Amino acid sequence: MGSGFKIVPLGLDAVSVEFGDAISIDLNERVIAFADAISADPFPGFVEAFPAYSSVTVVFDPRVVRRTSTTTETVVDSVSKALSERVDAAASRSSYERRILEIQVDFSPSAGPDLPECAKRSGLSIADFIRIFTAREYRVFMLGFLPGFAYMGIVDKELEQPRRPDPRSRIEKGSVGIAGRQTGIYPLASPGGWQIVGRTYVEMFLPRSDRPALLAPGDRVRFIQS
Repeated sequence: MGSGFKIVPLGLDAVSVEFGDAISIDLNERVIAFADAISADPFPGFVEAFPAYSSVTVVFDPRVVRRTSTTTETVVDSVSKALSERVDAAASRSSYERRILEIQVDFSPSAGPDLPECAKRSGLSIADFIRIFTAREYRVFMLGFLPGFAYMGIVDKELEQPRRPDPRSRIEKGSVGIAGRQTGIYPLASPGGWQIVGRTYVEMFLPRSDRPALLAPGDRVRFIQS
């Protein structure tokens, strides 16, 4: 289906355009540019594009695709051809306005119940763990799991943490967690298995807003100790 990517059908009304299988800023840049290009120049029947770490899920209306196709190709073949034609255009796009946001985080014991154990696991004091965690910017790779939940990285190797063996039935809204070399903020109270190291009181998801999710793929976040 082309150089450096492949298109995989996902049922009758979606395909995945896969550029790789790693957590990589370069791959994610390509993913975001591709999703942006499709949205700016949609093919007939296009519904929405969802960027992930290294792939884009493209949802379409198969009835519209079939009705507007002038060949005897299958719907997936028609969509795949339209997407393949947009890969080169996407490679030259850089229209996404990347933002840098500072988010204050409470690292107190009640806000970050797993912080002491995480620091111990990393062989660090709590103060050093917080210092290293807040010293870098984190890229928003994708949204998922919950509305407005941003998967961010890449966490310093020294701070890498396993998921909890016993997921909590409730994690408080605004909780900042680490899983592997990813970090994220729970926009709503939810069950979850990430290690909770702090909490923010910034609203991450406002459903009635013109822009419900505070963060978007490509944004960068810096955590500030409150």
